[in-house]
Amino acid sequence: MKVTITGSTGFVGLNLQAYLKKSNDVIGLAVRYKQNQQFEINSDAVIHLAGKAHDLKKVVNPVEYYEANCELTKQVFDAFLKSEAGVFIFMSTVKAVADEVKGELTEEIQPNPKTHYGIAKQQAEQYILSQAIPQGKRVYILRPCMIHGEGNKGNLNLLYTLVAKGLPWPLGAFKNKRSFLSVENLCFVINELLTHETIPSGIYNLSDDEALSTNQLMGLLGESLDKKTVIWSLPISFIKKGAGLGDFLHLPLNSERLQKLTESYVVSNDKIVKAINKPLPVNTQQGLLHTFESFRKK
Repeated sequence: MKVTITGSTGFVGLNLQAYLKKSNDVIGLAVRYKQNQQFEINSDAVIHLAGKAHDLKKVVNPVEYYEANCELTKQVFDAFLKSEAGVFIFMSTVKAVADEVKGELTEEIQPNPKTHYGIAKQQAEQYILSQAIPQGKRVYILRPCMIHGEGNKGNLNLLYTLVAKGLPWPLGAFKNKRSFLSVENLCFVINELLTHETIPSGIYNLSDDEALSTNQLMGLLGESLDKKTVIWSLPISFIKKGAGLGDFLHLPLNSERLQKLTESYVVSNDKIVKAINKPLPVNTQQGLLHTFESFRKK
């Protein structure tokens, strides 16, 4: 199969290219939003990864989110509709639905994004869903939770550095559960969507099978480094005041990062697992340990 991937030089794109090249002809398509531009698709499938990632430092002009995550998606999707390609996969995000989750996030929950990043992704989803899909074409909107793996530079890398230096984890008083998604499982799911025509078009949440607490995550980090993880349970009120100070002084720990590290955000993967009718190949702990091992090799 000939597969076009936008955003192929990013973290997910590089891992996905390596995975799909085993049995497909993969083409990287460099795209950036410009008004009135048109793309030409000459492949069997399109995987649209390109976009603007969520900026925790809040220095990005909000317009950039709408151009990169919504308007560009419209242009790429329009090109797909005009092409002979049979499969379109759009990489959205769980943040297109909710910034906070009570219980478990499923595909049935009514979207109510709060950030420019999430709103732009949701607008892109709505555009895709509003278009008439020609017979014989399949369209998938994927909503992954936090993706990790080799080449990842997010919060997991920061936590790894903390444990590697023998520093204590001061947020042990927060009791939470979070879903993660290993890039191996993401690549597996995308390959299944490409190769099995019976999987219905639609919206699918993506996550590993088991949600973990941040304290459990810190324990895994210690295991990977063969170090004892030191966890402090400092008063939550004290930590929140410190994070508030970080907002003003631009410190590494600010309110938004504290929320990401300590909030509960559990995502159901029941729909996608039933659709592909196969278990995900990597369990939560295995995937995280593999990611931590990639940090060690740097």
